[in-house]
Amino acid sequence: MEDARALRMDAATLRTLTGLLHLAGAAVCAVALTHRLFWGLSSQTIAGQNFFAYLTIQSNVAFAIVWTVAGVAALRDRLDHPRITAAQAVVLSWTATAGIVFAFLVWQAGERAIRIDVPWSDQVLHFWLPALAVLDWLFTPGRGRAPRRVVPIVLAYPLLWGGFTMWRGSLIGWYPYYFLDLRQVSGPPEFLMTSGAALSIFAAVSASLVWARRRHVGAPPEHAGRLSLGRATGRLRRRRRG
Repeated sequence: MEDARALRMDAATLRTLTGLLHLAGAAVCAVALTHRLFWGLSSQTIAGQNFFAYLTIQSNVAFAIVWTVAGVAALRDRLDHPRITAAQAVVLSWTATAGIVFAFLVWQAGERAIRIDVPWSDQVLHFWLPALAVLDWLFTPGRGRAPRRVVPIVLAYPLLWGGFTMWRGSLIGWYPYYFLDLRQVSGPPEFLMTSGAALSIFAAVSASLVWARRRHVGAPPEHAGRLSLGRATGRLRRRRRG
């Protein structure tokens, strides 16, 4: 009995720490987004009306919201709701992929002799928070398996965002990323190759996160509950026979 109580207390403590971690991560994300906005305005690298046009900014706004909700849920409940788990998988896929693509863009800018400044807020949004979120995704307790429908949801967003961005760019003559501007690439083949590579990364990251969580958790909670009930019933029958 005492061992069971100790385990419950340990689980409750871990859930509390998980909730605080999520709320702290959401706060850091909000601070980094604010710094990135004012840094961009002061350095004249962005216009105010274009700040939220970046996929990275949009995905990190979603990250801050979802982690706030997940943090409050972890402080209140022993287990995450399946929708919270799915939402975390989606936003983590977006932010992790944005970090990978950003690293590629910085490398390509160097190859093209194009200067890209990377302030601390960009480093937090593109690298540190996604890395923390991956560790949280793999190891924190109280989270179930991620549904496979996460993958098409993850892919739907960059497709819709890309279509709208291309349309908006044709009107205002500005694009958040160079490979979306046909004037800055060698032609449609490079555009298709780069865009296809980005979508492939989105698919690979989301599929890997879903697979890792499903492998880590094993049987779904409801299935595990049926197994436990079946075992308990079997034990009761054996006791009666004895």
